[in-house]
Amino acid sequence: MKSLLARVSIDWYLLAIVGMVVLASILPARGEAAEHVGLATKVGIALVFFLHGAKLSREAVIAGMIHWRLHLVVLGITFVVFPIAGLGVAALPAWITPPALAAGLVYLACLPSTIQSAIGFTAIARGNVAAAVCGASASNLLGIVVTPLLVGALLSAEGGVSFSSVEAILWQLLAPFVLGQIVHPFVGGFMKRYAKPLQLVDRGSILLVVYNAFSGAVVAGIWSQVSIPDLVRLTLICLVLLAASLALSVWLARARGFSAEDEATIVFGGSNKSLAAGVPMAGALFPAATMGFVLLPVMLYHQFQLMACAAIAQRYAKRAPSE
Repeated sequence: MKSLLARVSIDWYLLAIVGMVVLASILPARGEAAEHVGLATKVGIALVFFLHGAKLSREAVIAGMIHWRLHLVVLGITFVVFPIAGLGVAALPAWITPPALAAGLVYLACLPSTIQSAIGFTAIARGNVAAAVCGASASNLLGIVVTPLLVGALLSAEGGVSFSSVEAILWQLLAPFVLGQIVHPFVGGFMKRYAKPLQLVDRGSILLVVYNAFSGAVVAGIWSQVSIPDLVRLTLICLVLLAASLALSVWLARARGFSAEDEATIVFGGSNKSLAAGVPMAGALFPAATMGFVLLPVMLYHQFQLMACAAIAQRYAKRAPSE
C-alpha cells in the first residue's frame, strides 16, 4: 500500500480548484457578498499579471524570438489551428456539443500554452528545454493580446464578448504586466528569493477567480443547465481535441525535419493549454454568470493534458537522443 501511494502523484492545487467549485456549488456568493468577491477578483487578476511581468526577464522576452522555426510551428498550432478547431466543434449539433458549453470550448482553443507544464514535460522527455522556456514565454506574452482578440472575434457574433470590452480588457491585463516589466530590474532579485510565497499569492488569486466564476454560474443555474450526459460529451470532446493536437504536433515536427529534442518541445508546447492564464483572463473577459460555463472545458482539458503528457514524456525519455 505504501509503495502504491508513493507512486500516486496528487496535484493538491488541482484538488483545491475542484474544492472551490464544490464550495461555490454549496455556498455561492450572492448579493453584496458577490460584489465584494467580484472586486477582490479584479484586484487578484491585476496582481497575477503584475507578478508575471515582474518575474519575466527582458532576456527571456528577447530570447523567445531566436528559434523562430520551432516557435512558428507551436504558435501556429496554438493560435491558428486550435481556434479553427474550437470554432468547428462549437458549431456541431446540440446532441454532440452542449450549447451551454460551446463558448467555453472556443475560449479553451484560444488560450496560450502552459509555461510550467510544457517546460517540465520537455525536461522529462530530454527535449530542447531552452526552446521550451522561450516558446512558452513567447506564447504567454502573445496570449495577453492575442487571446482576448481571438475570443472577441469568434464570440462577438454570439454576444459573448464585444470588441469594446476586449479593448478595455487588454488595458486591464496589459497595464499590470507592463508595470511589472518596468519594475523588474528593481524587484527581480526579490521575486526570485520569495518565489514560493509569491506563488501562493498567484495561485490564491486564481482560486478566488474560480470561486467567483462558479458562484455566478451556480446562481445562474449551471447545474440545472449542464447534465451528466453533457459532462460526458464534454469529456469526449476534450479528449478528441487533445489527441488531435498531439498527433498534429508530432506530424508537423517530423514533416519539417526537427530533431527528436525539438519534437518533444513542439508536442508539449502545441498541445497544452494554460489554466493559470485562462482563469484570470476569463475573469476579465466574461461576466460572472457565464464564467463557470466557460471555465469547465478549460479545467477538464487541463487535467487530461497533464495525465497524457506525463505518460508521453516518459516514453520520449526512453528514446536515444539525436546528435
